[in-house]
Amino acid sequence: MSNKIIRQLPNTCTCLNLFSGCIATIMAYDRAYEAALAFMLLSAFFDFCDGMLARMLHAYSPLGKELDSLADDVSFGVAPAMVVFSLLHEVAYPAYLANLQTYIPYLAFTIAVFSALRLAKFNTDERQSSSFIGLPTPANAVFWGASAVGAHHIFVSPSFNALYLLAMIILSAWLLVAEIPMFSLKFKTFSWKENRLQWIFLLGCLLLVISLHAGGFAACVLWYILLSLLPLTRAKNKV
Repeated sequence: MSNKIIRQLPNTCTCLNLFSGCIATIMAYDRAYEAALAFMLLSAFFDFCDGMLARMLHAYSPLGKELDSLADDVSFGVAPAMVVFSLLHEVAYPAYLANLQTYIPYLAFTIAVFSALRLAKFNTDERQSSSFIGLPTPANAVFWGASAVGAHHIFVSPSFNALYLLAMIILSAWLLVAEIPMFSLKFKTFSWKENRLQWIFLLGCLLLVISLHAGGFAACVLWYILLSLLPLTRAKNKV
């Protein structure tokens, strides 16, 4: 009996991920961006824990795999989309888009759609067992949540308008499904030699969060993308 309960721990973490993601979505709708970011980070923590526990307990199951994808699309697809939806109600609009101002914010949910595509692709792509192809959905979600907190004054400034935000949405959606290899933070050992890229990333993140506070989490995602692209650049230069 106790063994059955223990083997449900990964699914419990996945459900907590989903629960936190639902709260993050409501917080984003209410424009409580700091709370939305906090709950998205909490979802990311539970998402990390469910995978770790599944590996430790050898508690893999088809149910857990499907549940994980459903939870992730809420926490890291719908929640960040709602952040952008709210931001699109706050940004300035050029005069020629004024008549569409009521409808344009719904384009934010493109992020949720492409997040679902990203998750489905991950579940069916055997190349992504130890690394990723395309930007992971938790990273994309944290970027939007942290940007809404750290760069809110930029989004609502007269020099920024909805077109810039729409361009960011397109770039975000593309990165989710792009054929770009990105490294994973799964540690088999903690040695510097085998995990140099991961340790450099984490040390950089520590400095960014200390110096930029909440906005530092968005900078961490950009740092992650940059580090992921560097090996690609070196490989191309060798050809």
